[in-house]
Amino acid sequence: MKDWFGLVARLVTGGVWIVAGALKLPYPADSVRAVRAYDLLPEAVVPAVGHLLPVVEVVIGLCLVLGVLVRSTATLSALLFVAFIIGISSAWARGLSIDCGCFGGGGEIPDAAAKYPGEIARDVGLLALSVWLVVRPRSRLALDAVLFRTTPDTDLDTDPDNEGSLDGAEEELAQDRAGEGRRPGPA
Repeated sequence: MKDWFGLVARLVTGGVWIVAGALKLPYPADSVRAVRAYDLLPEAVVPAVGHLLPVVEVVIGLCLVLGVLVRSTATLSALLFVAFIIGISSAWARGLSIDCGCFGGGGEIPDAAAKYPGEIARDVGLLALSVWLVVRPRSRLALDAVLFRTTPDTDLDTDPDNEGSLDGAEEELAQDRAGEGRRPGPA
């Protein structure tokens, strides 16, 4: 069941990232304006962040949907959601009335503060899905399972039917302990 939930978490989170990034890619100036509106970053880095963020979002989304490098990608996803939650919360606390720029657009708009609680709640939910994928990156229909195949001998903790075999050092230790209870007899 957890594997299926992981698939849903990957598809939902990855789908949101793909849509968010794809809507911003054709309008880089809007993306830069959205980053600038938060007034959190030095002006020298605002254009770079505004131009790179949509590309990063699409790449994260594709990796999650395809199930490639899930733990690493989900970690990046979680970090970005934390940054977005902080950014929206900061704008709200400072009384800024800006479009979050999450799905394009950005900049000052009237009555934006009324949308902040919903935007934060959405990002908290997506953050939770990302954290789930960091903790449990294996899920159904993920390319990671094909690209990074493991055998039961090399990855015992992933095989629920394998109750564990001992490797060399552990086996010697077990034999030594078993031998402690025996008294040496005549040879």
